[in-house]
Amino acid sequence: MVASIMDVSIKAPLVVSTDNTFKVHISGSKIYCSQRKNPENMMKEFPKPNRAQLLNPTIRLGEEPAPLIRNSMKKSFFFERKNGFLKLQDNAMAALCGFGYYVDGLRGFPWLALNYHMSHNLCMHPSTLQLIQNSGNLPMVAKPLYGILSDAVYFGGGRRIPYISVGVFLQVLSWGSLALIPIASEDRTVLLGCVLMSNLGASISEVAKDALTAEYGQKNKIPGLQSYAFMASAIGGILGNLVGGLFLLKTQQTKSMFLIFAVILTLLLTLSLRTEESLGLYSPQNHVLPRESIPKMVMKQFSNLLIAIGEEGISLPLIWIVSSILVIPVLSGSLFCYQTQCLNLDPFIIGLSKVTGQMLLFSFTILYNLFWKPIPLRKLAHMLQLLYAFSLLLDLLLVKQINVRFGIPNEVFALCFSGLAETIAQFKLLPFHVYFASLAPPGCEASLMSFLASTLCLSSILSGFLGVALASFLGITYGDYSKLPFGIAVQFIAALLPILWINYVPESLGMTEKA
Repeated sequence: MVASIMDVSIKAPLVVSTDNTFKVHISGSKIYCSQRKNPENMMKEFPKPNRAQLLNPTIRLGEEPAPLIRNSMKKSFFFERKNGFLKLQDNAMAALCGFGYYVDGLRGFPWLALNYHMSHNLCMHPSTLQLIQNSGNLPMVAKPLYGILSDAVYFGGGRRIPYISVGVFLQVLSWGSLALIPIASEDRTVLLGCVLMSNLGASISEVAKDALTAEYGQKNKIPGLQSYAFMASAIGGILGNLVGGLFLLKTQQTKSMFLIFAVILTLLLTLSLRTEESLGLYSPQNHVLPRESIPKMVMKQFSNLLIAIGEEGISLPLIWIVSSILVIPVLSGSLFCYQTQCLNLDPFIIGLSKVTGQMLLFSFTILYNLFWKPIPLRKLAHMLQLLYAFSLLLDLLLVKQINVRFGIPNEVFALCFSGLAETIAQFKLLPFHVYFASLAPPGCEASLMSFLASTLCLSSILSGFLGVALASFLGITYGDYSKLPFGIAVQFIAALLPILWINYVPESLGMTEKA
């Protein structure tokens, strides 16, 4: 009896037999081949030119069909390599999602121009500016609806990429209108409408990309793909704010910046329209579409979402991360007006401070992938929340001009430290995105990830409204920022409160991340 063993990846037991002399048994991750022959005569009886062939084999499968065996496969980022060549579908995945997340980060380019346009060209009150900023994010709150629709309703031959195309088209329409239609950028009501349309499109496309990323990572057993999405977004943020600051410094033509971003969005729209839906995950042609009515499918998906978020491992950390944002009143509008009106900082300096923050975000994401993933989630969240609270005090140093007493110019201090708190707040979300993506039930990826995004967005909006209320209560107005230091102190105390219920965060990451 001679037996040979070969490693493969087979989940179900498989037996192939021709007669009593030759048998192949597949079990677990091994193939056992046995033959009742003298090993010394094997090469004589089975020379290479005349290989043995199985005639009428009998195949017995278990409950689960055996997956395809892929040899010489090496996984990387959004794709797999086979003998040095890239698969077409995975190339498309890397291009669409990579460029899509890059454009998400690049949104800082037109938003820098929009903030400058509202504060200088339209001379808006700081509270009004911040009110428009936060009201424009209202479409983000409806992300669970977009996620449920993406999970349950197919249109245009798919359930992910068509939604990306629709979202990008709405953004093109919005920023193109701000650039080419004069009343859109001059009338505050029409301007707010364009901002709402832009964020509606961005939220729809983000939901579809997040679901596509989570689904692809689970299917191909690549945990933590969300960190690469953060990297792509950070690169876009770096270039967007850097080029935006330079463009404003040289030309101060905000409408030209709106038009440039609309052209970039058009490129993304073209890419999404040319990308096939399957991407190695599923084929709409072979997928049996449900014949239920759309309302019934939506309600069924909504029930699945409620079951998912009802799990203690999801609901408790979700409560913590949302409350850690909600309890802090954001004074971003007041700080922006103070920097531009009282300190007379150039838009280029403010843009560069955003670049510094995005570079730090990119660096933190790399460090997370390399070294910080094994850190327990609760410990990491605790450290980041403390770091965020103390980083808020850097704005206090700038407002009190303590940096000048130590010989640090306002431009240098703002360039190095002005965007640090915002960067830490963004990075704090990354471990939770990875955690929730690892726990998303199959078929519920878009619903759960969009629910996470919408609750985070809603908490940010309410935090901004709370900041507007605090600024109004303290009397922080155009030209009078004497109470701004007290407002920053309130921010610092509020940022320490979530540590009191840090036990809501689990000690470890999800099962996929552990594996």
